[in-house]
Amino acid sequence: MYFCTPMLEMISVLPKELATAKLHGYLLGAIGPRPIAFASTMDDEGRPNLSPFSFFNVFSANPPILLFSPARRVRDNTTKHTLENVLKTKEVVINVVDFAMVQQMSLASTEYPEGENEFIKAGLTMLASDLVAPFRVAEAPVQFECKVTKVEALGAEGGAGNLVFCEVVKVHIAKAILDENGSIDQHKIDLVARMGGNWYSRANLGLFEVPKPLSTHGIGVDALPDSIKLSKVLTGNDLGMLANIEKIPSLEEVNDFVASNKELKSLVSANDKTKLHQKAQEYLHKNNVLSAWKVLLSN
Repeated sequence: MYFCTPMLEMISVLPKELATAKLHGYLLGAIGPRPIAFASTMDDEGRPNLSPFSFFNVFSANPPILLFSPARRVRDNTTKHTLENVLKTKEVVINVVDFAMVQQMSLASTEYPEGENEFIKAGLTMLASDLVAPFRVAEAPVQFECKVTKVEALGAEGGAGNLVFCEVVKVHIAKAILDENGSIDQHKIDLVARMGGNWYSRANLGLFEVPKPLSTHGIGVDALPDSIKLSKVLTGNDLGMLANIEKIPSLEEVNDFVASNKELKSLVSANDKTKLHQKAQEYLHKNNVLSAWKVLLSN
């Protein structure tokens, strides 16, 4: 006996008939999960740059070759600082992204002005490399120091990729992610990957959402008050979410929020900073960043 699978109802399109942004959305929505190259480069004046790219994978072990592709911006056909840097310096560090740093990685994708240090804006630690000039991301569980052997442009219009061929010259692996045989434990490394829209996939737990960074510039982790930055409760992901706002709530907004919340009024009266930070973290876990800010500013 044969069973016929019902035919799916399809839409069929020709790429040339679609706006680039629409086609881009289809490609990213259909092809995933995509690993993330958190690429650290340096310009010819020695200024660091850090940016994530999900057009990325490994393509050879002997020699060890990674490829990632910074695309030309669809809106105005300009190129990204990462591409400009690798064309000039021929060096890059590709850091892998785990769940513990995903919000900071997302914040680093903000298009800050040329020369702005995304390590500082995202609250990540610059770690000197051994064989190349760009810094490593100290928080990344694996870091690949690479020499750029070739950059191949795939087009000249907005949305066109640029294949960056990276030969790995040194690998750094956190001992904490290794198993008893010295291999990378896939549960311990806790990788994340990009999907379409705001969606990501946590390799060992599944889908979750990270709102895109502001089209305007988030204030950055470096602009957070020390009482927040040095919190013993808030994580790097929490700080990344808090830093992705354009403007800190006013004192009036904070006072109104406290006055309307009986539990919060009690915590403020007790001056219990730990519980206040835990309460803020609860709001962050619900993606309510504005309320988290108001809690943190109430003490």
